[in-house]
Amino acid sequence: MFEERESKEPAMNPFQKNESKKTLFSPVSTEEIPPRPASLPKKPPPKICGSNYPLSIVFIVVNEFCERFSYYGMKAVLTLYFLYFLHWNEDTSTSIYHAFSSLCYFTPILGATIADSWLGKFKTIIYLSLVYVLGHVIKSLGALPILGGHMVHTILSLLGLSLIALGTGGIKPCVAAFGGDQFEKKHEKERTRYFSVFYLSINAGSLLSTFITPMLRGDVQCFGEDCYALAFGVPGLLMMIALVVFAMGSKMYKKAPPEGNVVTQVFKCIWFAISNRFKNRSGDIPKRHHWLDWAAEKYPQLILDVKALTRVLFLYIPLPMFWALLEQPGSRWTLQATRMNRNLGFIVLQPDQMQVLNPLLVLIFIPLFDLVVYPLVSKCGINFSSLRKMAVGMILACLAFAVVAVVEIKINEMAPPQPGPQQIFLQVLNLADDEVEVTVLGDENNSLLTESIKSFQKMPHHSKLLLKTKIQDFHFHLKYHNFSVYTEHSVEEKKYYNLVIREDGKSISSMMVKDAGNITTNGMTAVRFVNTLHKEVNISLGTDISLNVGEDYGVSAYRTVKIGEYPAVHCKTEDDAFSLNLGLLDFGAAYLFVITNSTNQGPQAWKTEDIPANKISISWQLPQYALVTAGEVMFSVTGLEFSYSQAPSSMKSVLQAAWLLTIGAGNFIVLAVTQFSGLVQWAEFILFSCLLLLVCLIFSIMSYYYVPVKPEDILGPAAKQIPHLQENMINLEIKNTKL
Repeated sequence: MFEERESKEPAMNPFQKNESKKTLFSPVSTEEIPPRPASLPKKPPPKICGSNYPLSIVFIVVNEFCERFSYYGMKAVLTLYFLYFLHWNEDTSTSIYHAFSSLCYFTPILGATIADSWLGKFKTIIYLSLVYVLGHVIKSLGALPILGGHMVHTILSLLGLSLIALGTGGIKPCVAAFGGDQFEKKHEKERTRYFSVFYLSINAGSLLSTFITPMLRGDVQCFGEDCYALAFGVPGLLMMIALVVFAMGSKMYKKAPPEGNVVTQVFKCIWFAISNRFKNRSGDIPKRHHWLDWAAEKYPQLILDVKALTRVLFLYIPLPMFWALLEQPGSRWTLQATRMNRNLGFIVLQPDQMQVLNPLLVLIFIPLFDLVVYPLVSKCGINFSSLRKMAVGMILACLAFAVVAVVEIKINEMAPPQPGPQQIFLQVLNLADDEVEVTVLGDENNSLLTESIKSFQKMPHHSKLLLKTKIQDFHFHLKYHNFSVYTEHSVEEKKYYNLVIREDGKSISSMMVKDAGNITTNGMTAVRFVNTLHKEVNISLGTDISLNVGEDYGVSAYRTVKIGEYPAVHCKTEDDAFSLNLGLLDFGAAYLFVITNSTNQGPQAWKTEDIPANKISISWQLPQYALVTAGEVMFSVTGLEFSYSQAPSSMKSVLQAAWLLTIGAGNFIVLAVTQFSGLVQWAEFILFSCLLLLVCLIFSIMSYYYVPVKPEDILGPAAKQIPHLQENMINLEIKNTKL
């Protein structure tokens, strides 16, 4: 998503990059004193191959690539880590994910303040990068199953995420601006091209990490499960490399001293105006034209720019609702993907790999919209203003969440029904050599269920039985040949059960096995075995996955394995070895295999499904990603660019700060709705869509009454009154980047 866009005119750059993968805002001095000179090197800095490009920017670009790989790689697998490693529920996982994202968008204010008022950009990047690396190390240690228990993992995870949020947010406003500082003023063209390469490295890091780290998590097994420690460790290693590379160029950098932060000055100006108005509220004191005029005594020049700024910030009020929708592909949409079939024929995707569609489609849609869509709309005689583009972007996001809700409803329709309070689902497995009639009797010996089941007959569905209490004993009457067997089993509400009937000499007996209706298979597949042999069986399901099944109808626990064909699974007893053909183990399914030896062909596996496989293809998520990314391009690029054109140059950094704060507020909205709505998932998607539609209506009304200001009308007076501001601007100015 886009947090910032740099542009000198309102015209859009078709190759501008995704904003959340960029730096924050460039600090500007507004103090009424001459700026302190930068500490320049004694000799000209080395250039790249005799060009005008400083060699130092190579270290900065590589640093940014590694840092973005680190951040987005870690974040891609974060939701599934919460769900399957820390065993939090979906709502808690989503809430913590968005709390972390929100913190990442609030900490840049702190980083910019430290850099501009105290340490300078270079030292701020170094010190906060150390915090960043430490956060990754702690986060990786928290993903090691052998290191402590659940409480230790939780504490290490939250501590690591807090340090990562401080590190990534703190250096965000510094890195790109520090790179711009390396160029001389006469090399504007080279500096513009540098920003293009800089943002290209950001997108490259994001694309690669979002695709690679889910593979490290899901395709590599460590400690018998998904390797989250590796998925977090590799991004941590990349962040360490980023720090080392950046430090290597230390002697080549031009390091400007702290010059003060315009965001701080704006807050001081606003606070002084409010407090001064409160102190002078007497009716004898003449009123002033604008409430900011009460700051004229201390900030006579700055208030002109702040007035122009507040007009734009008023339009920012509805923006958090848009970001609340745009931030959910990493949480709710990823959770939805775990319940879909991820086999596309030519590739098998991990559920968290679908997030790669966002940066990929951004790179496709920006030139497509700028070079094709917008010119066609203009030729049709439609005045497609910036504010109208933003409104259309909101509508596209609404449609995306409507599509998400439809997909969610279809997934729920394909999912097995879940037993409610005082209900159970029962399935009978007849492992005897002939037909058995099963009757379930109630407390008054009334018949609740009667079925005749053939030998090894696969039942099409579970039968629902009602309980009178949470735990109840059921009586079963089994008829087999000339024998009648009465047995009793205790069951618990909201569970699935298998009644396994087996031969017992010339008669039969039964055992009740709690089924897998409530287990989570992580979108993979789960298997368990019933061993009818008279010897214990060891089953090897992979290089590091094996289980033992006890003799005489021993039942194993569930084990999660990768999907695919299993034509020859190696098994052995104490004096024999054989292979079992398990067939296809599909996405999201849970299977029960009964090992029998009733033929002359040796032991075989009889297969039943406890949970059916996922039927909905993950490719159905493509329309929602396309819609939300198109909305992002129309809303984010246009919005920040339009607001830049409406405010003075000295206020660009404040606009970038406010823009990021709206994203943080959007993440907080998701957290609040997740915790307090209590809605089923598809209804929550509809709620977000309707809320944004309402906000879009409010934004359209605000836009209708907004009168755009020409850039020359705002830049002219400010430039005349405060000429030294233009000299103090940090080199990260609003430029049109070109590839």
